[in-house]
Amino acid sequence: MSQLHKRFSTDQVKMILNLYIQKKMELKEVLNQLGIKKRQFHNILAEYKKDKINFSVNYSRDVPNRKVDENVEYLIMEELEKEKLIIENRNICVNSYNYSAVREIVNDSVGKDKAVALNTIINRAKDWGYRIKDKPPKRVHDRQVFTDAIGMLMQYDSSHHLWSPFAKEKWTLITNLDDHSRKMLFGDFFDYETVWNHIKAVEETTLKYGVGLSYYTDNHSIFRFVCHRDSIWQNQIKGTDDVITQWRQVVEACGMNVIYAMSPQAKGKIERPYRWLQDRIVRRCAKLGIKEINDAREILADEIYQYNNRRVHSTTDEIPEIRFQRAIDEGRSMFKPFQLSEPYQSTKDIFCLREQRRVNGYHQISWQGKILTVKKDIPIGAIVDLKSIPEKPTPELRLWHDNRLKQVFRFIK
Repeated sequence: MSQLHKRFSTDQVKMILNLYIQKKMELKEVLNQLGIKKRQFHNILAEYKKDKINFSVNYSRDVPNRKVDENVEYLIMEELEKEKLIIENRNICVNSYNYSAVREIVNDSVGKDKAVALNTIINRAKDWGYRIKDKPPKRVHDRQVFTDAIGMLMQYDSSHHLWSPFAKEKWTLITNLDDHSRKMLFGDFFDYETVWNHIKAVEETTLKYGVGLSYYTDNHSIFRFVCHRDSIWQNQIKGTDDVITQWRQVVEACGMNVIYAMSPQAKGKIERPYRWLQDRIVRRCAKLGIKEINDAREILADEIYQYNNRRVHSTTDEIPEIRFQRAIDEGRSMFKPFQLSEPYQSTKDIFCLREQRRVNGYHQISWQGKILTVKKDIPIGAIVDLKSIPEKPTPELRLWHDNRLKQVFRFIK
């Protein structure tokens, strides 16, 4: 009988019920007149037949409203004030209140007995003036899942951003998202966006989950060589994709292929988790005064855990980790165990930077300002393949010739 008492008096409802009982009104007409569903009508009719004299549609609350504790009110205002300071800080790209985040922080502080609902936070924010009046219109939710198995398509991207207003420099966030489950397979901060950091991201994902089918990314120069139109100053010798980037060589060496998005809109599936992570991480870093990247990594790891294991995804209506595991149980996985094939001897031969050099007349090659002497069984003038692993503190260079590992150079930095 919810809201029925606001539109009809008890006598009016009794009159309509009597007309129905006397078969002077059809059910369809009664439902249309009262503006209720069939199930609710039969519940009302049963109550009326049970006690016609005391029947009433007047609403009375059985339990009084639970008042919010004053200390809880103070915590809500304190968090809303922090949100306001973050929004007003021009160094932080946050321009709206996150009432859900405020609710989580408050409830974590007060416990289950004094936990408040999201509507309580929103109502307090409106009453106290903590809101943005001119908000941009919400975009229509048109994201869909086009893959039937995990590992078919992995959304890969990076974001170079000032993740904390207290940090001295920007950090790069690299993430990898499974399209089917929406599970975040990889996520980490790096001081700089380099080819090697992207290779390490692919390595960690592949060794943990296996070899998938395709990577889906944008046209960043690390991921793809794009030829621009000729100008009056120079002519382009190489066309788009005539040069295979180092990152793509690693992906293809694992047995996967790369698909490029043709527009920013096509990257919506990964951009939305980025906005979600950015919003929450920036807020937490600002409130906690985070300065160092390692401290920010702890926050990132916690947010990724919450995203994968605790939150229902708006597109799939499922928790990503549960959807991911169910796909495995049902045999809907394109991930294959990573295995080294001949003639490779180590994962370093796959996840590396690739170059070539020609052996000179002194059986030497030049690499990064160093003169390296190669073995005598490598002919003068031969082209050798160099696979470098720039890991600190001992970078490594693996020299290959004729599909065989010939030498390993190690350097100390």
